[in-house]
Amino acid sequence: MYALDGVVEGTSQVSPASSRAVFLVDQRDERAPETSLAPGERLEPVHLHGVDDTSLHLTLPAERAAELISLGWAEEHQYADFGTEVMIYGPRDAAELELVLGVVTESLAFARGTRAGGEAGAQPRP
Repeated sequence: MYALDGVVEGTSQVSPASSRAVFLVDQRDERAPETSLAPGERLEPVHLHGVDDTSLHLTLPAERAAELISLGWAEEHQYADFGTEVMIYGPRDAAELELVLGVVTESLAFARGTRAGGEAGAQPRP
């Protein structure tokens, strides 16, 4: 995830210290509060929960978040304010890792206000 273009790893502003945030290199401020897990702070569209958990919290357009929840790939974030915040389960194999990275790419595009490319929009199946 940290090898994706235009991102840098950092300490999450809203999750335990073992969680690692994904920050955008070229965009420090959120374009809208629903695009960040830390509204009003540095834009944090994604964070990974520690090395033992590997689930992620991230933001997506509300329709996409609802779709992933209905597919069994996500749960609504326990502190969701906008319907855009979800938890994605940690991948179990290389195929699931590719799908999760596609969803991360979607989240980064949502934060930037652009459309995701590549695997974004892939339809993960439980």
